[in-house]
Amino acid sequence: MVKKSTGSLPRVSGRWVNCPGHYRAYIPNPLPPEFAWTPKLVQALSYADHLIGRLAGEGGRLPNPHLLLRPFLRREAVLSSRIEGTQATLGELLEVEAGVSVERSPDDLREVGNYVAALEYGIKRLNKLPLSLRLVLELHERLMKGVRGERATPGEFRRSQNWIGAPGCTLSQASYVPPPPDALMDCLGPWEKFLHERPTPPLIQVALAHYQFEAIHPFLDGNGRVGRLLIPLFLVERSILPTPLLYLSAFFEATRRDYYDLLSGVSARGNWEEWLIYFLNGVARQSEDALSRAERINKMLESWRIEASRASPGPRGQRADKEGGRPSLVPVRLVDMLASNPFITIKKAAEQLGVAFTTAQRGIEKLEKIGVVSRTGTTKRDRVYCAKAILDILEEPARISADPAGS
Repeated sequence: MVKKSTGSLPRVSGRWVNCPGHYRAYIPNPLPPEFAWTPKLVQALSYADHLIGRLAGEGGRLPNPHLLLRPFLRREAVLSSRIEGTQATLGELLEVEAGVSVERSPDDLREVGNYVAALEYGIKRLNKLPLSLRLVLELHERLMKGVRGERATPGEFRRSQNWIGAPGCTLSQASYVPPPPDALMDCLGPWEKFLHERPTPPLIQVALAHYQFEAIHPFLDGNGRVGRLLIPLFLVERSILPTPLLYLSAFFEATRRDYYDLLSGVSARGNWEEWLIYFLNGVARQSEDALSRAERINKMLESWRIEASRASPGPRGQRADKEGGRPSLVPVRLVDMLASNPFITIKKAAEQLGVAFTTAQRGIEKLEKIGVVSRTGTTKRDRVYCAKAILDILEEPARISADPAGS
């Protein structure tokens, strides 16, 4: 059980076992561990709870959280995949989804696209299935299908030993070896059970569960991405957030060395407090970050809607953007499209809005005239436009602070 103590507790988080082949593997103890509720940890939890609560409250009042979910989710996919070595950018992913050809490696874009698909699937699946080993397998199958890690048996727990270390290292040279295959289910069963328990504060619980999942490393590939996928799904399942606007991959990617060192510190030395404070600091920082981005984007969209709804005078006082005697709603509807993806083409806009190509063209040209979008690229076949102000907000680096209290 978790002990409310400030005294010294045994720093044991698992045990090392000798395996055939002359290597040692780590088997983590079932959760929850014993750790001390120090004033610093209590303060970090209180601050993270406050900020994620503010994000939940403000996020629920945003006029279009369903529209903002799409680019925020894709930002998470890009940053989580970048931790694993992909180089695709958010702009490239959004361009591809808008129907634009980009030069980036198709493998990188496919991996990021799979992350998007897996996370969207998980959000919908929570309506019928709780967080569980079954859902974890389903997420992994969608994440790894058709990409470079497909050899890693998508949707199946590993049946052979894996390890972590420098590129090209052997099992004997590994910096960390997770549980051997025959001990895997003995670790995963208690982990799943812990997900369903309620005594532990939710933010502490998800921090512990994330560490444990990475320590177990149940797949041959994709463990980091699945582990990070589970964080927003947990927050939504527990009703901590109404929609998954909070993602920690930006924080983990910006503090990558700390992320790996602190995970390792739990296994090697039982440094639970340091890991928990780091995780809670990530929740606090990313809650502030997500709220700031969402509020700025929404303010911008609202001003664009007002401007786009004004009919533009045409030749000799005629209304150039009127249809059927009323101002055209197409420019306003195009603004809502930009909330989901700042890249847009005339063809895609016409298809999505169900209007004629020329009607979509006039709407986009109006947005270009009032400074909402500008042409990008040199393609002549289907002109590409971008609301760069939105893309700039989405692509801003995460704001990181080392102070868990935010002072």
